[in-house]
Amino acid sequence: MYHVPRRYAILGDVHANLVALEAVLADCREQGVTNYACVGDLVGYNAQPIPCLDRIRELCGPNVVVGNHDFVCSRPDPLLGFHPLAKAVVLWTREQLDSERAEYLRSLPETRTVETFMMVHATLDDPLSWGYVFDKLEAEVSFSYQMAPVCFYGHSHVPTAFEKAGIVRGGLYRNLLITPGRKYLINVGSVGQPRDGDPRAAYAIYDLAANTVELRRIPYDIAAAQKLIRDAGLPEQAAARLAQGR
Repeated sequence: MYHVPRRYAILGDVHANLVALEAVLADCREQGVTNYACVGDLVGYNAQPIPCLDRIRELCGPNVVVGNHDFVCSRPDPLLGFHPLAKAVVLWTREQLDSERAEYLRSLPETRTVETFMMVHATLDDPLSWGYVFDKLEAEVSFSYQMAPVCFYGHSHVPTAFEKAGIVRGGLYRNLLITPGRKYLINVGSVGQPRDGDPRAAYAIYDLAANTVELRRIPYDIAAAQKLIRDAGLPEQAAARLAQGR
């Protein structure tokens, strides 16, 4: 039987930015993507939580894990320690979500295995503590809990990759060859709010047949996304930072 080569678009940190998401999905179609998965944070920061949630749900099916904004936006818990900007948008987003969509976000798992790879939003050792993986020491901890050759994650909005082959190496990446016998922990960047100084949307394509991961950067209409934020009455900082990639 002939099998269609599987090319996964790994999306993350969409953060209710529909303009960026649609630009990314257009690129996915051009790149021959066959499957979709998401490492969480469908909502928060931007002004289109409902269409972004619905679109990810439609495309990814069960291949989604919960992010910290998904978690707090779908629960009435106090927002202790949240930045005032993030808190303002969380409170607004809670008002936008109906009970069914909130329940969907509450139902998302902390981790998930899809075919041969894992996904988590933050760290594998304690996913709901929402820790960050920025360096080799932090990656080493997650590697101890990684039960697949490749794990994709998000949360920091900075696309970095770590490889464990005895020692741990890592840093920024564009193209990776997945070598058998090694482990890889790969941040796919952010669709909706990049923070690496590049305002273009980011996502990754994992080609399971070629064993490659490619980071894609996609320009989108930032001004249109900013207008949606301002029209919704959300904080100006949420709009301004999109143009800065910070």
